[in-house]
Amino acid sequence: MYSLLIADDHPLFRDALKNAIFNHLNDLNIHETNSLESTLQYLSAEPELDLLLLDLNMPGSGDLYGLMKIRFQFPELPIAVVSGSDEPEIVANVIHAGALGFIPKTSQSSEIANAILTIMAGEVWLPDHMRDVVNQSPDATQQAAQKVAELTPAQYNILCYLNEGLLNKQIAYELNISEATVKAHITAIFRKLNINNRTQAVLIASSLKLKTLAL
Repeated sequence: MYSLLIADDHPLFRDALKNAIFNHLNDLNIHETNSLESTLQYLSAEPELDLLLLDLNMPGSGDLYGLMKIRFQFPELPIAVVSGSDEPEIVANVIHAGALGFIPKTSQSSEIANAILTIMAGEVWLPDHMRDVVNQSPDATQQAAQKVAELTPAQYNILCYLNEGLLNKQIAYELNISEATVKAHITAIFRKLNINNRTQAVLIASSLKLKTLAL
C-alpha cells in the first residue's frame, strides 16, 4: 500500500486529482494539505510518505519557494509538481530544484497514473513535449535553489524585493519592519547565498523567477 499526499489549496482540484488517480491505481492511501505550512507539518509527522504531489502556488509557497523548502527539509522525499503553469523556464527550474516530475493539470488520468508509478520507481517523469526543453536547459540554478531554501520567509521576500529594485526603506514599508531589520536580513541573505552584493542577489532571484510570498 502506497501513501501519497496531495498539497493544493483548491478542494475541487484535489477531488478531481484523487478521482483521476483512483481510476487507474487502487493500492493507495491519499492524504491532503492546502498550504506550505500544513504540508511541512504533515511531512514531519509522516516520514514514510511515498510521494508528494505539490502545487506551486498554494498559500505560503510562492512558486518555487515551497518546493525548495520541502526539498531542503526532506531531501529523500519524491516530489512531483502538479501545476497549471507549464512555461519552459518554470518546468526546467522545477526539475533543477529537485522535483522528480512535472505533471500539467491538464493531463489525462492515465498519464497522471503513469507519472506517479514512474516517479515512485525513482525515475524522472515529464510529458514528451517537455523533455527536450529541460534537457537543453542549464542546471546552474540547482545550487542557487538549494541555498534559497535556507532563507526564512521574510528573507525570501526581501530577496524578491531586491530583485524588484526596492530600496531598504521601501522594503521596510512593505514588510512593516525597520530599516535596521531589513539591513540585518540582507546581511543574513548574503551569508546564506554566499554572495557579496545586491547585484548577485538579483541575478539569483531573476534566474529562479522568484515571487514574493503572502505573509
